[in-house]
Amino acid sequence: MGRNAETDPRLLAAIQQKRLIELRYDGKVRVAEPHDYGMQKGQQKLLSYQLEPVTNWRLFEIEKMSDLRVLERSFRGGRPTSSGQHHKWDVLFARVGSSK
Repeated sequence: MGRNAETDPRLLAAIQQKRLIELRYDGKVRVAEPHDYGMQKGQQKLLSYQLEPVTNWRLFEIEKMSDLRVLERSFRGGRPTSSGQHHKWDVLFARVGSSK
């Protein structure tokens, strides 16, 4: 499966610039901090810290996302996880930098 030509550049820019994204997933509008973008078990996925409608880590399948927008609002960068470990990826396309 190739990378999504429409979504890919926007996700890469949002991660590099530490900008929030808004997207539709499972019929709901969500706002999130994009942290990791990569491949896992043959699927493109995005690991984000979701801010709306609930606050928590969330793994989004790229093919199920729609209406992706990169917002003007930025975020600090990497966040610690409860386990202290990074998500395991088969291929990692991008990871947000630290919160310096």
